[in-house]
Amino acid sequence: MAEIDDPDAIFIAYGSNLLSGPETASQAFERVVKDLRDSGLQVTKISRLWSSIAWPNNQDPAYVNAVLQIRTDLQPDELLQLLHKLEYARGRVRDEKRNAPRVLDLDIVAYGRHVLASENGLNLPHPRAADRAFVMGPLAEISPGWVHPVLGRTAQDLLTTATVGRDAYPLD
Repeated sequence: MAEIDDPDAIFIAYGSNLLSGPETASQAFERVVKDLRDSGLQVTKISRLWSSIAWPNNQDPAYVNAVLQIRTDLQPDELLQLLHKLEYARGRVRDEKRNAPRVLDLDIVAYGRHVLASENGLNLPHPRAADRAFVMGPLAEISPGWVHPVLGRTAQDLLTTATVGRDAYPLD
């Protein structure tokens, strides 16, 4: 029986392809999950870690990705600010170079059924997540019945048609 879609589900995508210090990818991810919890977010589901070749430059280090389902009373823009603060604390430098290698990348994939395009750059659902197997794979793992609020398709279905990161696979 398919899982019923939670219309209030909030999903955060995790990505990293530059480790900070001697940590393994698993240790770095565990630390981020702890930071999210310490910041007051309730982490309700966590996917396995997935790996994929860097995109768009496959010469960059491979990425490690995951998706977390959370609960929070923060509004979408407040959640985005918190995620940026956590990225900065881990050494993330935001510059003009899009899709550059990074120590930490935290994106809001979806915030319930919210559809939003704001001036501060927050777009919900994330405008490119549905086409990225390294996001849809982990999301489908923890919530295969999640329905994209604009496309009306499930995470599992979107995984089958994603064109970016088709090489993504679970690390365990």
